[in-house]
Amino acid sequence: MKPRYSGFATRYLGETGTRLLMDDLGLALEDGDRWHNLGGGNPAQIPQLQARFSAAMQGLLDSGEFSRLSSAYDGPQGYRPFLRAVAKFFRSRFGWPIGEEHVAVTAGSQASFFVLFSIFAGVDSSGELCHIDLPLTPEYIGYADLCATPSALRAARPRFVELADGMFKYAIDFARYAPDARTGAICVSRPTNPTGNVLAGEEIERLLGLAAAVDVPLIIDNAYGVPFPGIVFTDVTPFYDERVIFCLSLSKLGLPGMRTGIVVARPDWIAHLRSFNAILTLATSSLGAALVTPLFESGAVLDLARNDIQPYYAHRLAQALGWLREHLHDVDFRVHKPEGAIFLWLWFPRLPISAAELYARLKRRRVLIIPGHFFFPGLDGEWAHRHQCIRLSYAQSPRAVELGIRILGEELRAAHANG
Repeated sequence: MKPRYSGFATRYLGETGTRLLMDDLGLALEDGDRWHNLGGGNPAQIPQLQARFSAAMQGLLDSGEFSRLSSAYDGPQGYRPFLRAVAKFFRSRFGWPIGEEHVAVTAGSQASFFVLFSIFAGVDSSGELCHIDLPLTPEYIGYADLCATPSALRAARPRFVELADGMFKYAIDFARYAPDARTGAICVSRPTNPTGNVLAGEEIERLLGLAAAVDVPLIIDNAYGVPFPGIVFTDVTPFYDERVIFCLSLSKLGLPGMRTGIVVARPDWIAHLRSFNAILTLATSSLGAALVTPLFESGAVLDLARNDIQPYYAHRLAQALGWLREHLHDVDFRVHKPEGAIFLWLWFPRLPISAAELYARLKRRRVLIIPGHFFFPGLDGEWAHRHQCIRLSYAQSPRAVELGIRILGEELRAAHANG
């Protein structure tokens, strides 16, 4: 039998970067002892947070709230006590002029961005194609598959800023990037997955001005950012404006399995999300939101981010950088300045093989990384640089990370020696 699949479905039936990433995560989860997983985006299991979540779950069971949550649909905007708690948290802690009508829950960040990209990009009612603009690349691997119309995503090449100690940084090339009449929305992640780049406040203000000039929203993907989970190693202030769509998640707080995305935006845009939720999922799961509602009501989520999450990852980052210097000391490579998130972005200017081939060689030795070419969604034209980079996660066990980096060094030396 040869089914006649739709053009829409065909986009998702072949290999994509997101599918590769998640297949590898499943492989490592099923047989974790045999794999050195430096590829996926799973957060670390931080004992203090796990204890909090376990206690919160027990509280839901003891109070009977778990039975209520699991036996009834919630509203399509999300668990109402959580919406109120999130709005109050941002209002009282950061002075944002928002109420619960400004907040919606989705089935994870991936779902948030599929809906937002569907709202603002694609063929509009006049028959014109509107774009999601990515003013800085590389960018999140998942964006590539979230526009129903592939050509609706477009990206700009960055400027390179050379730094000391073998580091560099990408920067928005404002001399070349400008939104236009076909821009539906501008989107950035802060910090950026995969590079750990944190856009400065001045850059966000400048992007907001560009968005205002063409009357479109600025979407800020805050999956790793402040105030929570707070995996940021530079001074950052969370940013809100009537034109901003601020997207967060419980995943990197330590609850990726709960699939809970959070969107803070104008009430009319939240109403659009509510409509999509009702159609796609009827209602979002309330369990993750209910687990953390007390943390937002008390403000303890901020203390956890500052006192537990950020110091934990700062220590793990320092370890990983030390292992890179030790095991790749004789290899020509650059590290993007790690200002946030849980990844290291490595650039090998003289790599004699492609990053995809390096990925394959490492996988044969049970080391998982992500080749860099998947992180340039919407970028037109050939560019050798995208095949010279890889992303490493340093969030998993120190033993796995060090062994993975050591094997990476061995494979790089072998590639340079033999091609």
